[in-house]
Amino acid sequence: MILNEQTLLFIPSSIDWNALSKLWTFDPLRPLLFSSREFLVLFVLFFSIYILLKRLPDLRIFFATAFSLFFYYKCSGWFLILLVVSTIIDFILGHFIYRAPSRGLQKFALWLSILFNLGMLGYFKYTNFLIGTSNYLTSTDWDFQKILLPAGISFFAFQTMSYSIDVYRRQIVPLTEYVHDFPSLMRQLMDFGFFVTFFPQLVAGPIVRAADFLSQIRKPLQLTQTQMGRAFFLIMSGLIKKAIISDYISVNYVDRIFDNPSLYSGLENLLGAYGYAIQIYCDFSGYSDMAIGLALLLGFWLPDNFLTPYKSTSIQEFWRRWHISLSSWLRDYLYVSLGGNRKGKFRTYLNLMITMLLGGLWHGANWVFIAWGGLHGLALSVDRLFSRGGKFISNPAWRAFMICFLVQLGLEGWWFNQYVKGYMSPDHFLQFSLVNLGIFNFLLFLCLLAVVIDFVSRRLILGPFVGAFVVFHFVTFCWILFRAGAVNAEGVPLETAMNMLSQIALNFHPELWFQLWEGYQNVILLIILGFVLHFLPDRWYGFWEKMFAKSPVPVQSLVLALVIWLVIQTASSELVPFIYFQF
Repeated sequence: MILNEQTLLFIPSSIDWNALSKLWTFDPLRPLLFSSREFLVLFVLFFSIYILLKRLPDLRIFFATAFSLFFYYKCSGWFLILLVVSTIIDFILGHFIYRAPSRGLQKFALWLSILFNLGMLGYFKYTNFLIGTSNYLTSTDWDFQKILLPAGISFFAFQTMSYSIDVYRRQIVPLTEYVHDFPSLMRQLMDFGFFVTFFPQLVAGPIVRAADFLSQIRKPLQLTQTQMGRAFFLIMSGLIKKAIISDYISVNYVDRIFDNPSLYSGLENLLGAYGYAIQIYCDFSGYSDMAIGLALLLGFWLPDNFLTPYKSTSIQEFWRRWHISLSSWLRDYLYVSLGGNRKGKFRTYLNLMITMLLGGLWHGANWVFIAWGGLHGLALSVDRLFSRGGKFISNPAWRAFMICFLVQLGLEGWWFNQYVKGYMSPDHFLQFSLVNLGIFNFLLFLCLLAVVIDFVSRRLILGPFVGAFVVFHFVTFCWILFRAGAVNAEGVPLETAMNMLSQIALNFHPELWFQLWEGYQNVILLIILGFVLHFLPDRWYGFWEKMFAKSPVPVQSLVLALVIWLVIQTASSELVPFIYFQF
């Protein structure tokens, strides 16, 4: 082939060298997301080489670990060094926890691991929170530190802590027990690094236990058509949830409402609350679906992290279905360590409250997250208390009503405090009290009707449905606090939440529905779509997943390409990071 002037001009112009160079560098304004085109390009390149190394386990694991580190660099820049240091320290401490000659020295090594991880987490995540709290309590004026939060630090800190605790409890053997020379030391260190840095779940979970994951690392890589089909199905499900439903709702409606709820009617605020409920579910469960699907393509099993949580008929069931890897981690490593239910009823409920308060604090360095955790802790305590009563008291409808009743008492007390301080006029306070009383009477009638019908019929007919209705609205009410405390939220979090609730209670204006529909038709349709997909029977998902997995590879590839095309077409011009990246 002869390279003439026209050919030479064509070659460089056909490649966007600037865009290509950005693939390999960190941009703090555009962290690498599963739903981005950049990740698609990088993953295809990585996966092509990964499959070629199928029969070379050492090289395959080394290559995957290197890619995971590069992925974290693309998400959080040179905080990569912190991740590497954390990995090495916990690998070494795991050896001393297991090999120390006395139980006291083993416990000392364990506390070194815990203090290191919590100290790292505390410095990066809670320094400014502690400074602000101290300034408020002591009327001082200490300067805030400009501390950036490494992506996923809460996730990998919890993951490495669980390794140390499991070693201490003798539930697993540390990898250092398989070291007998320098090559084996490098091999075991690489396996531990692979476990900590595994990119599908590195920055937003699921939180993986060493006992579940380490045994998979050295298994031969086998990817059947069924596994590939399920992986593609999960990736598509995650992309639809995150990039099509969650991002569109967020950018085009929810963010506007929460930025300034006083500018919108109560109807618009209520729709914003419902919108955020489905947005955060689609965002986080979508990420988890993609993480599990990507891991499956690489030959690894990750646990389910969400099981349609808004179907829950009790708050206890909700936490068995929502962010399962975190709730089980808090149960096994915090609640059980505090004594669990082994030290009497009072300690049981106290341990439950402490666990949920710290769980709320884990989600964010802000008092509204502690309040969010406290509300869920109180609800769990009430639900646990009444679930141990007779058939009448333990009915899901009655348990849910008692939770809602406590919330309404709290709201009445808050607004009375606002009235006493002069922040609310007597007319507004009376109007709010009447609305609160009306909601209370409606829920009381609904719950009592369900309980009586179930009691007379001697089986649960209405109780689960009414319980699910009330539990969903309690969770949605708590989401208002959660969203108000987001890192990028405008305004004072508690004021934002109270303004939103005030608008819903005092300025509802249902007559604005048709204007709302005309202005936000696409948003409303996507919110409805999100809830419809969520409440579909689980067996339907199983049926479509099996059908997709059994279909020919060309059909699977075509459907996946169509979903990716839809994601590109509906993508927002502004980056919408995963909500749990801030944790």
